[in-house]
Formats: sequence, C-alpha cells, structure tokens
Amino acid sequence: MKKKSATQWFLVLLLTLLIAGCSTGKEENATEGSKNSSAKDGSTLVIARLSDAESLDHQFMSTINAASVTHGKIYEGLVGRDKNAEIQPLLAKEYKQVDDTTWEFKLREDVKFHDGTDFNADAVKKTFDRMLDPNVGSPKAALFKMVKEVKVVDDHTVQFLLSEPYSPLLSILASHEGGIISPKAIEKYGKEQIKEPDGTGPFVFESWTPGQEIVLKKNESYWGTKAKVDKVVFKVVPEETTRVSMLETGEAQIAEPLSVPMMETVEASKNSEVYRSEGFGTEYIGFNVKNEKLSDVRVRKAISHAVEMDSILKGVYNNVGSEANSLMGSKVFGYNPDMKTYEYNLNEAKKLLAEAGYPDGFEITLKTMDSRERINVAEVLQSQLKGIGIKLNIEVLEYGTFVEQVNAGNSEMFIISWRNATGDADYNQYNLFHTNSIGGAGNTFFYSNKEVDGILDAARMEKDQEKRIELYAKAQELEMDDALYIPIRVIENLAATAKGVEGFSISPSGYLEINDVSVK
Repeated sequence: MKKKSATQWFLVLLLTLLIAGCSTGKEENATEGSKNSSAKDGSTLVIARLSDAESLDHQFMSTINAASVTHGKIYEGLVGRDKNAEIQPLLAKEYKQVDDTTWEFKLREDVKFHDGTDFNADAVKKTFDRMLDPNVGSPKAALFKMVKEVKVVDDHTVQFLLSEPYSPLLSILASHEGGIISPKAIEKYGKEQIKEPDGTGPFVFESWTPGQEIVLKKNESYWGTKAKVDKVVFKVVPEETTRVSMLETGEAQIAEPLSVPMMETVEASKNSEVYRSEGFGTEYIGFNVKNEKLSDVRVRKAISHAVEMDSILKGVYNNVGSEANSLMGSKVFGYNPDMKTYEYNLNEAKKLLAEAGYPDGFEITLKTMDSRERINVAEVLQSQLKGIGIKLNIEVLEYGTFVEQVNAGNSEMFIISWRNATGDADYNQYNLFHTNSIGGAGNTFFYSNKEVDGILDAARMEKDQEKRIELYAKAQELEMDDALYIPIRVIENLAATAKGVEGFSISPSGYLEINDVSVK
C-alpha cells in the first residue's frame, strides 16, 4: 500500500480541522436537501463553485462559468453535441443545407417551454431576432452577423438565410449562444438582460440569489429523458478548502474548479475523488494593446522573451494540462501544430526594451481573478520580469469584477482563459482577435488588424475545410507576430466529486454536464 507523503498528511489534517471548525458560514440558510444529503436519486445536487454567474442571459453572458448554469439545462439549441462532441439534432429533428446561404431545420413537435408555451418556428425566429436587434445590443450578435433573416416556413420549419456562406453555423448553434428562449420571456424583458431564464431543457429556473446561489428544479414535463435529481443548487463558495470540505460533510456533491495543489488532498480522501478531462481551451497572459507601453510590439515581444514557461508548468501546475503554442487546444478544428512561441531569451528581451525606449524597464500592473493557481502564476511572472527591469504589480480581483474590468479595457496585463464553446477555430479566432469582437465579445486585447480581420472573414465563408485550416494557420502566425499574448497551457478540466456521484462530466468546451447525474 502506497504511503502518504508528509504533505498529504498535513493537508488531510488541515482539511479535517477546517471541517470541524468551519463550514460555508451559511449552514442555517442552506437550501433544503443540500445539507447532509442522503445522496440518492431524486435528492438535491449541490455544486460548490468558485464564483457566481455574471448573467443568466446567454445572449449577454461572456463566460463558460455562467453558461454552465443554463446551457443544456434550462436552454437547448436546434442542435447539440453528443458525448463524443459530435453535432446531433436536438430541438430540430433534422436539418439540411439547401444551398451556400440557406440552412433549413425541421423542428420537433412535442416540445414546450417551461412556461407552457409551444416551441415552434416563431419562437426560433424571435430568439435570433432579439440577438441581432441593435437596440438590444447583445455582444454575441457579431457571431451571427451573417444571418440576414430567420424565416418561418411553417409552424415547424425554419430557415436561416445568410448574407454569405458561413461554415461554422452548426457549431455556433450547438453552443450556448444558440439556446432558444421562450417568446414570453423575450416579451417580458425585451432589451433588458433576462434574469429568469425560460427554455425547453430538463431543468427549470427556480431562483437566483446573486453572490450566493442559483437553484434549478427538475422539469417534470421535459420532452426528452428526465433528469435523475429533483433539484440542483449552484452554490457560490469562493474558498476552495471550504468547497472540498463540503464534499466530506455531505453539504455538496461536486466542487469546482479544483486547483492542482488541492488534487493531492482530494485523492487522499476516502469520500471524494478527482475528475479530469482535456479541454478545447487554453490559459494565457494577455496584453491590452491600448496601453501606452504595451502598444509597442517590441515591449510585448520583450516580455514574451522574458517568461520561462517550463517553470510555471512544473512549479504551478505540476504538469497538469499540456504546454500551449497558441490560444487553441490540439483538439480544436483549425489548430496549428507548427506554431512557435517566443523562446526564453533575456538578452533579446533587454535589447527590445532598449529599442522601445525603456532600457531600465518600467512599472506595470497585471490583473487576475482570485484563483490560487493564477495568483501563483502572477507571482512567478513578477519574479521573472525583474530580470529585465520590469516591476510587475499584481491586482487580485473577485471573478465577476475581474471579467468586467478586463472586458471594459480597464487593464494592462491579465491572466485569463478561453475555453472555446464550439471546438471550431472560428469561435476562438473571431471572438478573440476580430475588430468586431473588441470588448465583451472576447477581444480583450483591444486588437485591430485589417489583414487578420480579412482572413477570419474569409475562413468563415470557405466551404473547403482544408483551406479553412490554412487560413486559420496564417491568422495565428500574424497574431503571434504581433505578440498579443503568452500562451500558458491547454486547459485540463478538474473537479472534485463525492464518492457515489455518477454520470458527471465536463465537456471539452468546459460546460458542466449534469443531466445524467445520479447520487448514490
């Protein structure tokens, strides 16, 4: 039998003391059934999470963290992805591409929204009309800018009429942006963000207490296979040790995200275990090119040359997640395996800084969310950049505040991730680098390059998949030459689950998959 290391014994003892001395601090307000769960089918599934959703309106939300609450649970799309990430019919029972710019979907006739309204072609049209309405101002409208019209053919047939060919259409429709909203909810909220989401999925929205929890209940009238649990509580628990301790006490059955340093503690426990799966996305260090110093590509290249990534991957992540060479994982369509990052070279870094007018370096601030791993990365960067005279200040923010500030351009450098909801390069490239996506849509570099824009537009229209790959390879090379980011690693999805939890997974896109979860 393998002996526990001293570190393991210490962490287990620490966790035991924490369990005895503290809990969530909100036990008296715990949702009924979430505390000391009997752990059986039909019970409440409690998911202890780092942070709250910033929105429950998928036409406005900017993170997979938020989308995990609604996508596939409350909202469903015309198509979805199966467990092998292959696109399959969902609310549409079949579909076809009529010509280069026309897609037709035949809709299911046995589906109702949670409010009892019939799901039909008119509901599909109203959903996308809202997204594309400039008066609504959805940051996701850019993803569907090629949709000229959503045409109702009959009650259960709808066509997407495009202004130009768009190869990734199905991949976008299968992501959270493609979820169909009840017409009543659209009428109620109009251009305001939807606070009580209403869709067709296996769970119905019950309540949202911002900063505390989101509660869903089982949809007893669901058209498909019903959920196995009666209720789901997404509980906000910022402290990771507390999240993990909740699995020990039965207050929660899933805790996520799980950091690499905490993996050893979970693995040593008799009551919980580690869930791992490879993701589509990456973590990276980003530069806001609107910043006076960072607007000079030589400065960005200098910083890139001064970062020794191996020590970060080993020291911070313990080699969990593979080294990244771009902002796409190797499983994403359009990934360029030949991309080269900036080699560690302090002499070249100092030379570039001097050429840019900063021979003695300068002071700059990096922002990060309140994640232990991200903070550790920031501290390593702080140490490494001293080698070229840069004083790096670290500002740690609550997740929602961090996202808000980075989206608004209130940043200089930042550590962030992009999980890629669709598995297609278009979602990564268009959102992160196209001029139309500056700000909340994903381009938090505030980068604009007409050549890159043209390539990304062409790749969207190209039907030949090999030519699309070539176009994305060229775009990635231009972006790397402009030194907009420093890739850290391909994300590996990590969570802790209580023993007896079955059917849980995290998709390559990063969505929590809980529709088949049972707790025994």
